[in-house]
Amino acid sequence: MIDTHTHINMIEEISIDEVVKNAIEDGVTKLIVPSAYPKDIDEVMSLVEKYPPVYGMLGVHPTEVKDWSDDLIYKIKEYSKHPKIIAIGEIGLDYYWDKSFNDLQKEVFIKQIKLANELNLPISIHDREAHKDTYDILKEHNKNSEIVMHCFSGSVEFMRECIKEGWYIAIGGVVTFKNAVKMKDVAIEVPLDRLLLETDAPYLTPVPYRGKENQPAYVKFVAEEMAKLRETTFEEIDNATMENTKRVFGI
Repeated sequence: MIDTHTHINMIEEISIDEVVKNAIEDGVTKLIVPSAYPKDIDEVMSLVEKYPPVYGMLGVHPTEVKDWSDDLIYKIKEYSKHPKIIAIGEIGLDYYWDKSFNDLQKEVFIKQIKLANELNLPISIHDREAHKDTYDILKEHNKNSEIVMHCFSGSVEFMRECIKEGWYIAIGGVVTFKNAVKMKDVAIEVPLDRLLLETDAPYLTPVPYRGKENQPAYVKFVAEEMAKLRETTFEEIDNATMENTKRVFGI
């Protein structure tokens, strides 16, 4: 298994050493860690250098774009020379918390898309209650980067529109929630060759650990639920998502 989106630097209940150890023991071969805050960019670099299974994505989360500086472009360009920096992310739009700086979110989103295109790196997209604007901006500004819709939260219909563009759909612990009917429908309908697994740890902890802090080792519960919903085997989900991850991220 590969956890394609996990904030191991934000886990508080156990050490990062334990997080990585637990993941490996439970069959997770690689962990892809995104940056969210500008300060995370340096942290992610430290993690990819210290832990062999850890790979990194660099970018600024839409809720943190007030701290954006164009100087970060130069830092990301420099760090992206490292072979284990494999994407730009997580970037995008978030209209859930505060709509007062939507225009700034769009501006920084576009800058980071262009940076990913220049570096020929895939993009991990954060899209919360901003489906149309996210889709429209990607359609207009993305020229050559593979797109991963991280923590997908849209409908089956929106998923199909994303698939038409050749984008990937990443699903995490929400799919295990009893009342997550829409997400379960998406999980059933998404083409197997466009599916990725993630935890978004320490958030969105899957059943049976819901209410506790999430960690990459728990991605197996996402895969098990996907297999159950699609009436297939865990091995098929594992093999397909591993191949998809290697294809999109080049690892």
